[in-house]
Amino acid sequence: MPENLRAFVAALPKVELHVHLVGSASVETVTRLARRHPSAGVPTDTEELRRFFTFRDFDHFLTAFWAVQSMIRSSADVHDLVAGLARDLATQNCRYAEVTVTPYNHLLDGLPGDALLEGLATGRATALAEHGVELAWCFDIPGEKGTKAGRETLTFALRERPEGLVGFGLGGPEIGVGRAQFAPLFTAAREAGLHSVPHAGETSGPATVWSAVHDLGAERIGHGTSSGTDPRLLAHLAEHGIALEVCPTSNVRTGQVESVEAHPVRRMLDHGVLVTLNTDDPPMFGATLNGEYLAVASALGLRTAELAELARNAVRVSFLQDTRKQALLAEIDGVACDT
Repeated sequence: MPENLRAFVAALPKVELHVHLVGSASVETVTRLARRHPSAGVPTDTEELRRFFTFRDFDHFLTAFWAVQSMIRSSADVHDLVAGLARDLATQNCRYAEVTVTPYNHLLDGLPGDALLEGLATGRATALAEHGVELAWCFDIPGEKGTKAGRETLTFALRERPEGLVGFGLGGPEIGVGRAQFAPLFTAAREAGLHSVPHAGETSGPATVWSAVHDLGAERIGHGTSSGTDPRLLAHLAEHGIALEVCPTSNVRTGQVESVEAHPVRRMLDHGVLVTLNTDDPPMFGATLNGEYLAVASALGLRTAELAELARNAVRVSFLQDTRKQALLAEIDGVACDT
């Protein structure tokens, strides 16, 4: 990898649109939580923890994810997660992130709603004050837990409406979890001013993406990997400006694609789809935002101008205020002009 390309990517101001709060926990953060909560059974030794994060398949990944989830038991734990994420984002020159939080799972695990909200608020303040990273929240439904979880997630989101809440999503396993059953909830969320950002097409076919678009009014699609197999879907996404939150390393690590080279991101770009690059669950997958840009650049032979355009895509389809978007786009232009 040419050093000038590494330097360009490092200097490029970035936005992260698809990162899960629990999945963002670094080895350092997980170790601290594991020592604080030894009953969770998560390794406290660094090497053991790395083996713990070596996944055989998507189900194995979920097992590790839930183990980390079980250690979030207080506002301090939430704060540590948020502050740790911001610290890691700052090292990638990421200025803004929309972070996926799944309140239902935390509440189900016994974390009081007030503690969750306090941890998010204090962590968000720390992120900006100490790391210069602005954070926003997307509250998502754990789809495998059904419409009850959906209703409670929506009620919590609209009742509490924490500062920084911008999106409403749907995550978890896709097989057997139809998108259409959640349509009334997404309609209500959109009517209340929240943006629709469901996962779709990560572990299932393009029909799931179509459903997310038609039934849930998706403005962005989490992953959308299988969209690459349906030219008509790609044309629709491009025509309507529905962006894909692409997470190449995540898709490789969970076995959805064989390699970054085999990822359909090239096909998506060729069809004019608004592609953004993201990390999903970065420490668990050994991913960084800089690394995603470099991996795609290497796999596709992208030039610096094309990488800058990917960074612009993320800014444009984010839910930042227009003034902040324009400022970030100007910064990206400045870096691109210097090369």
